[in-house]
Amino acid sequence: MYGLHPVDDAKRVFRAALTNQFARLAPRLYTRLIGRKGRGSEESAEQTAARFQENFDEYFEQLQVAPDRIGAYLTGKRVIEYGPGGLPGVALLMVAHGADRVTSVNRAPLVFGSEKNIQVLRCLMDRLEGKAQARAASCFRVYGDPASGFSRHRIRYLVRRHGLSGQLDAADLIVSRAVLEHAEHLSAIFADMRLAMRPGAVAVHQVDLGSYGLHRRNPLDFLTWPAHLWSRMYRHRGMPNRWRIDRYRRHAEENELKTLLLRPTGLAGPHHVEEVRSHLAAEFQSISDEDLSWLGFWLVCLKA
Repeated sequence: MYGLHPVDDAKRVFRAALTNQFARLAPRLYTRLIGRKGRGSEESAEQTAARFQENFDEYFEQLQVAPDRIGAYLTGKRVIEYGPGGLPGVALLMVAHGADRVTSVNRAPLVFGSEKNIQVLRCLMDRLEGKAQARAASCFRVYGDPASGFSRHRIRYLVRRHGLSGQLDAADLIVSRAVLEHAEHLSAIFADMRLAMRPGAVAVHQVDLGSYGLHRRNPLDFLTWPAHLWSRMYRHRGMPNRWRIDRYRRHAEENELKTLLLRPTGLAGPHHVEEVRSHLAAEFQSISDEDLSWLGFWLVCLKA
């Protein structure tokens, strides 16, 4: 915890600041190096495909759309996915089940050409049947051949520095998973989302408010670092922005998005909150104990 171990704190700041500068000066190289040992790098193609399917299914669980109604729900819809990572597997499933087109917005270029990624896409298609499989096959420049790349008529992959779509009245459904907690300008993401949503459109977001391994012994102790030090250590490394649930709730309200569901996915214990309360950085001191305890959540909101 910041302030209780000054020598360890100083070492951590020094190491993290150097890595942060490396990420700033050579972002592509940093992304490649991190990607090689990042989450999911040891998965088989089949396991990765199964994870994409699980993520897809969870979106519709939050929307309370039964599996046998997903096709009817998606038919003709246009979808925006924030932060698909190197491979828009969920986008492929959206089109396969009826979506007209998916726009995937990422801050980094598409990592497409690896043999494993092509195998993942083939595994996803093998899991499908009939019309769904045919629609998935139509997502590629050469019908049914993932190695040919995505057809822009089905899946567009936009690279934007700040992860903003820049779209206007373009989406009936917006989704993201473990993305918003990395947004440098969270207010801009919500404003972009409001502009991109058509009237009646719905957004579904799963947000991880955890430390991404940057806490010590208390899941909230990473909130004790002052903002200026946190920025020097992690701003360019894709680490969490640390904003808590109160900030997300406020941005949804400011953008006139009606909250249909706001449900925590994990909570810190009261003793964790009590332990860090007196050490919190200035921007977190006024947050209620209840809001401070949220470690993640699902958000479903509507543009009325």
